[in-house]
Order: sequence, then structure tokens, then C-alpha cells
Amino acid sequence: MSSSSIHQIQQEIIEEFELFEDWTDRYEYIIDLGKKLPPLAEQYKTEENLIKGCLSKVWLVPRFEDRLLYFDADSDAVIVKGLASLLVRVLSGHTPEEIASADLYFIERIGMTSHLAQTRSNGLLSMVKQMKFYGLAYQARQHSDNQEIPS
Repeated sequence: MSSSSIHQIQQEIIEEFELFEDWTDRYEYIIDLGKKLPPLAEQYKTEENLIKGCLSKVWLVPRFEDRLLYFDADSDAVIVKGLASLLVRVLSGHTPEEIASADLYFIERIGMTSHLAQTRSNGLLSMVKQMKFYGLAYQARQHSDNQEIPS
């Protein structure tokens, strides 16, 4: 189990965004988060790691360690990289079950859905879908690994 729940991390992000007076400051903060996200190694910037449905290029790489799922992400657009960093912060380090069933209400609560261009909003949803898909896939794989194989 991770130290903070998905719910707690979302609450922290909502509180951080409440500190900003307007959307200019919020965008600057998102861009800053994007700049702080470590770049993905070139070897992971492959077609298979690209998120479909994003106008900009977004790469998402899952890692499964000690029964927890972690994500590394990168983008060629700094604001998208910032959005990806928020999703990585919320979902990384949790069980596949937690990720697959997570209710990501923070996106709506910080006003992202109403302030992003439709294409960016679609891209954000594509990232969420892919992360949840990985959660389901690893959950299924874990479940099948635990099955006894009849002789």
C-alpha cells in the first residue's frame, strides 16, 4: 500500500490549485510541474508507449514493482507534460485495483475540464483511460499468475 491514498493526493492537488487566484497562475503552475517531471529515456519514446487521442505526443510507460503500478510519462508539449505529471502523481505507486477503480474527481474540481481546449481535454481523458487500462491489465495478469494450473 502507498503512504497516501489516491483520494488524499487528489485533495492535496485541489488545495494547491485553490492557492491560485486565476487561470494564468494555474497554467504557470502546470507548466512548472511539467518542467519538473523527469524526461523519459529516448528508448521509451516508442510508438507503443504513445497515447492515442492526444494532439501532442505523450508517452506513458508502466512499471510493476512489489505489487504496485508506477508510471513514467513525458510529452513534447510542456502544458501536457504538466497534466501528465499530475496524473502520475495521483496514480503512481498504487495497486492495479486501486488505479483501475479510481474516481479521478480532482480534474473537474480544479477546473481542468472547463479551462482546457477540447483537444487537450480529450488528450487528458486518453491518458486517464490508458492508465486505468494498465491497472486492469496488471490486475488480470496478477490474477492469472495466482491461479493454480491443473495438472
